[in-house]
Amino acid sequence: MEISAGAQLGPYEILSPLGAGGMGEVYRARDTRLGREVAVKVLPRSVSNDPERLRRFEQEARAASMLNHPNILVIFDIGEQDGLAYVVSELLEGSTLRQRLGIAIPMRKALDYARQVARGLAAAHAKGIVHRDLKPENIFITKDGIAKILDFGLAKLDQPQIAEGNLSSAPTVPGSTDPGLILGSVGYMSPEQARGETADFRADLFSFGAILYEMLTGQRAFKRETTAETLTAIIREEPTDLPAINPNIPSGIEQIVSHCLEKSPDHRFQSARDLEFALATVTGSTISGTPSKLAPQNRWMSRPQFLLLVLATLTAIGVAIYFYLRQPPNADGYHWTSRRPLTFRQGNLTKARLVPGSRNVIYSAFWDGGAVDLYMTNPESPESRSLGMTQNGLFSISTKGELAISLGCKLNWGTCTGTLARVPLTGGAPRRVLDAVLDADWSPDGQSLAVSHISGGECKLEYPIGNVIYTSPGWIFRVRVSPKGNRVAFFEVAALGARGRTVRMVDKAGVQETLSTGWMNLGNLAWSPAGDEVWFTGGKKTLNADPGIMAVSLSGSERMVLPAVYGVQLEDVSKDGSLLISSMDSRARINYLTPGMSEARDFYWFDWSTAADLSQDGRTILFYEWGNAVQGKATTYSIATRSKEAVRLGYGKPLALSPDGNWALVVRQAPNLQLALLPTGAGQVKLLPRGSATEIYLGGWFPDGRRIFFSGSEQGHEERTYIQDINGGPPEPGTSEGTMAALISPDGKTFAAVDRYGEYNLVPVEGGDSTPIDGLLPGDQLLQWSNDGVALCHVDTRGDRDLV
Repeated sequence: MEISAGAQLGPYEILSPLGAGGMGEVYRARDTRLGREVAVKVLPRSVSNDPERLRRFEQEARAASMLNHPNILVIFDIGEQDGLAYVVSELLEGSTLRQRLGIAIPMRKALDYARQVARGLAAAHAKGIVHRDLKPENIFITKDGIAKILDFGLAKLDQPQIAEGNLSSAPTVPGSTDPGLILGSVGYMSPEQARGETADFRADLFSFGAILYEMLTGQRAFKRETTAETLTAIIREEPTDLPAINPNIPSGIEQIVSHCLEKSPDHRFQSARDLEFALATVTGSTISGTPSKLAPQNRWMSRPQFLLLVLATLTAIGVAIYFYLRQPPNADGYHWTSRRPLTFRQGNLTKARLVPGSRNVIYSAFWDGGAVDLYMTNPESPESRSLGMTQNGLFSISTKGELAISLGCKLNWGTCTGTLARVPLTGGAPRRVLDAVLDADWSPDGQSLAVSHISGGECKLEYPIGNVIYTSPGWIFRVRVSPKGNRVAFFEVAALGARGRTVRMVDKAGVQETLSTGWMNLGNLAWSPAGDEVWFTGGKKTLNADPGIMAVSLSGSERMVLPAVYGVQLEDVSKDGSLLISSMDSRARINYLTPGMSEARDFYWFDWSTAADLSQDGRTILFYEWGNAVQGKATTYSIATRSKEAVRLGYGKPLALSPDGNWALVVRQAPNLQLALLPTGAGQVKLLPRGSATEIYLGGWFPDGRRIFFSGSEQGHEERTYIQDINGGPPEPGTSEGTMAALISPDGKTFAAVDRYGEYNLVPVEGGDSTPIDGLLPGDQLLQWSNDGVALCHVDTRGDRDLV
C-alpha cells in the first residue's frame, strides 16, 4: 500500500516515494523534530501482522542501530503506527551497486568499494552482527563514492519460498540459522547457507567474494538457469577463473577472491579485518614519517639499543612456479581442475622441469638478489631444497637421473647459457661436454642430448651431439626432443634483431617443417604427452600481447590450451598432461628498518608474509602466512633479522611475542576459537581457557610475561579487552564494553585503546578515567610503544598510508 505525500508516520512526514522491494517500500521523509530529511522504510504487512516476526524485527533493528560506521547505513529509529512497522535511516543520494553492474566496474573503483564494504563488515562482525544476505542490492554507492551496506539485521525477516525461475529476481530465502533452513539470496549465499546449515560471519565473506567477482568481471560467479542449479553450483562447482574473463586482473586479487569463495568456511579468511588488510596490501601503500607525541617530550628512543621498526606488509611482483592439474580431455577439450603454487620467493626463474617418473620439480633461479642455484621441490610441499650447485643453471633432466646443466650461468633470452655439463642428480663433479651452448634436452632414453650452440658464426642444432640437423643464421632456442625421440622442436628467430618468431620441427635426417610462424612473442615449449602436438607460450598480433599457452599439431593446426595470463610461461608437461608453468605473481613481504640503515630490508617466506611483532631486542620477527602455501590456513613463523631461514611455530594467527621471546601468543579459529601459546624453541603448545569470547581481534603480553590481554567480543556484549593469566583461569574483563586495547605501556599500567567511535585513548589498567591521544584519528593503526613510554608508532590511514 503506497503512502501519499503529507502523511505522518510518528514524527516523520512523508515527502515522496523512493522505491520498493521485497522488504517493503521506502520513502523520503522529514523528521519534524530535527528538521532533517530521512529515509523511512515501511515493512510489509506480513511482518507487521506477525507478532513473532515483528519482535525479531525490533530486536534486529536495535542491534543494527549500534553500528555507527561510515560504511554502514545508519539507523535512527524504529516505530509502528496503524499496523505499519517502519524503520528510519539516513537518507542517501546515489544508487545501489546492482544498478552499476552488468559490466565490469573499473578495477580501481571496484577495489575501493570492496575495501569499504570489508571495513563495514569488520565493524558489524566486531559487534556480533552478521548480515547473512549481502548482495549488490544491499550495497549503496553514494554520489561521493562512499559504499554503504544496507539492511543489517533485516535479512532474517523475509521468508518467501524458493521458486524456480529467473535469478535476476530471485528472492531472499528463509532467514534462520537453524540447521535445515536456507538463509540468503540465491547466487550470493554461501555453501553452508545453501545446504541449510548453521552460518556464521564467514558466510558474509563468501557473499563478499561473489560480489567482488561480479564487480571485476561483470558476470555472476554462480549464475545458472534455475534456482536449484544455482544452489548446486554454489555447493559443488567453481566459478570461471578470473583471468579467463579479464586477463588484466592481478594474481593477488585473484587469490583474494578465490580465498573468499572457498567452499569450507575454515578455508576462507577468518575475519573481515584480515580480508580488508589483504585488500589494502594488494592495492599498495607507502610508508614514511616520524613518531606521534604522547607527552611534552618528543624522544622516540629511551635506550640506545632500542630499534625503530618499520614492519609493513607490501606487495611485490615475482616469478613463481605453478603446477596445473587437469582432467583427461573429453568432447569439450581439456578441463583444468586446480593450480598449485610451488615457489614463493622473490627473484627470477631461468628454467624448470619435471623429474621423469616422479612429481618432483627441479628448477634454477636467482632468489633474493643472490646467485643462480638449482632447487628441488614437490607439489605436496611448499619448501624448496637447494641441490648445492650454485652458479649453475638447468638445461634438462634425463630419465636416468642425470642433469644437463650450464656451468657458470650466463643469461641469454632469460635462460642460462654457457658450457654444457652432465652431473648425476645424486651428486658428483660435473663433466664438461660442449662450450657456447644455448639450450639442451635429453632424448627419452637418457642416452643422448640435442643441443643448440654457436659454432663458426652460425647457430647449429645437433642431435645427437656431433650430428648437425639444422643451421640458422639467426637464433635457435627452447630445444625439446619428442617423446619418441625421433624429432626435435624449437623456436627460431630468422635473423638477429628480427621480430618474427617461428615454431619449427626437424627430424634426425634434417628434414624440417614449419609448424607456426608470425609470432611476436614466444616463451617456452614442450611436447604434448602423446607427441602429436607442440605446446608453447606465444603472443601474437602485437609485440606486447599477453601470452597464452598454445598447441600446434604436426600438420600445423593451432588451438588454445590455457588462456592468456599476464607473465605466464610454459615450463614442462607431464605424461598425464598436467602443466608446469611459471608466472609473474603478487605476494606480500615484510620491510625491516633500524636506525643507521639507509634502506629497509625485505623479509618474506612464502607468498603472503604478514608481520605481527618484533622481539624486544629487535632480533626476531614474528609473522604469519595465510596464502596458497599454507592453503589459506594462518600459520605462524619466526625469523631472525640476521637470517633468511624462517622457523615454523605452528597453526594460528600470531598476536604477540612474550617479553622473553620464548612464546608466541596466537589465536586459532578452527575447530573452535582458541588462544594458544606456541613455543619459539623447545616445548609444547599451551592452550588457554577460551572463556566465552566469540571473536578475538588484538592481543599482547603484560611486561611481567605472566599475563596476556586480548580484545574481542562475546554474545550479548560489545567488544572490550580481557586479561588472562597464562598459568590458569579464564579471561576476565579488563576494560568497559566498547573499548579495545591495542597496546600496553612498558610499565604495564596503561592501555592504548580504541573506543566504539574509533577514537584512541589511554586507559588505566586498574581502572579510572581515560585520556584522549592527540594526533590519532579513527582508522589509524597502532604498531608499537616506545620503550620509555612517551611515544606511539602508528600507521596514518588518511589518504596515502604513512608511518608516523
